[in-house]
Amino acid sequence: MTAMSELAAAPPTRPLYEGGPTVSSIAWGMWRFAGDDVVAAESRVQAALDAGVTVFDTADIYGPDNGEPFGAAETLLGRVFDQNPSLAARMVIATKGGISMGVPYDSSAGYLAYAIDASLKRLGVEQVALWQIHRPDLLTHPAEVAKALETAHAAGKIGAIGVSNFTPSQVTALAAHSAVPIVSIQPEFSPLAFGPLFDGVLDQAMTRGMTVLAWSPLGGGRLGDPRDERSAAVAKALDEKAQAYGVSRAAAAYSWIMAHPSRPIPIVGTQTIARIAEIPDAYRPTWTRAEWYAVLIASMGEALP
Repeated sequence: MTAMSELAAAPPTRPLYEGGPTVSSIAWGMWRFAGDDVVAAESRVQAALDAGVTVFDTADIYGPDNGEPFGAAETLLGRVFDQNPSLAARMVIATKGGISMGVPYDSSAGYLAYAIDASLKRLGVEQVALWQIHRPDLLTHPAEVAKALETAHAAGKIGAIGVSNFTPSQVTALAAHSAVPIVSIQPEFSPLAFGPLFDGVLDQAMTRGMTVLAWSPLGGGRLGDPRDERSAAVAKALDEKAQAYGVSRAAAAYSWIMAHPSRPIPIVGTQTIARIAEIPDAYRPTWTRAEWYAVLIASMGEALP
């Protein structure tokens, strides 16, 4: 009976989407990819590649949160490619756009065309494997959004289309007008942010065959440094699994995310080389149903019905 309750471990690689490139089941995120030291930046990228990561998730808005200009993270990655052009061929680059400083959201056809071209120029590449609308623009009709993305796809500028922070109904509306499939959804999902389990996001992903890219898989750092009763309870539940497998709490959290049948890809945000090197540890733990639900119950603070 115990063996039957074991959940299958996520494989270390998988298709990014049906017919798409084979990628790692864990991504590396570049929200905090910052600074002016290109050698150090390349070392971080190389560490991720050495850890088996092939999906690199960035965005044009990454920069201002680090006290840097709009587009700074993409620009730094472009400088890394200038220094070592061979790296780009080993990476599946996913970026995002549609946030305009002070607006805040703009998915009009003209702005999307501009944003895509600007990202490609900063990165110094002709195409990104996955381009995602960062947040939904409530003032642009989905037909206009779809047309702009179809045009960029037909021009070979983007390999596939994804969305980030969309509701299921917003995905449905966009997909209804798009001849190009929406292949991915990027929600916040972690043992502390479990909304996608109940709001239809993961259900829709499985229904439509969309890849789930889970941002902030450590709850914005709260799992690493729990400062409230709820976070501490979840950390304790994860630590039981971590100790059993000799891995970090972070690795246990990533494995918990990947155990869901929608097979989310956690986006690991650490910029510390030693922690990047520990990414493969996340493939080691396996969960029973009882253990997995225990983490969820600790986060909910109440028993499931």
